[in-house]
Amino acid sequence: MSLNTNGSKPIYIQIAEWIEAEILNGNFKKDDKVYSQYKLAEMFTINPATAAKGLNILADEKILYSKRGLGKFVTSDARAIIMDKRKNQTLKGLLREVVLEAERLSVDEEELMKMLRTMNNERKGDAE
Repeated sequence: MSLNTNGSKPIYIQIAEWIEAEILNGNFKKDDKVYSQYKLAEMFTINPATAAKGLNILADEKILYSKRGLGKFVTSDARAIIMDKRKNQTLKGLLREVVLEAERLSVDEEELMKMLRTMNNERKGDAE
């Protein structure tokens, strides 16, 4: 993964989202140790304090927990917390934007749903 240093999303948020994606993809499982702030800083060529900020966000959200002197680890509820957050924040936000754009373009609900089904079927076809 590469970070978008020119974008509007802060680097520490990108770090947190990358770790979330790694958990969702099964690369980090319950009670696995995640990368330290120093390892993340080395991997992405960023300041360790920036990496720490990303890790702390995940700890505040109960996705990671700390073991004093050992680092941060994945909680047993991490996957469910991330999925709930992404469904209720990210996905709903994206859908809100799609619905608003559809309204601006005079696309009715039936046509919008047809477009969604088509996209979903195309994606499934690509996966096969």
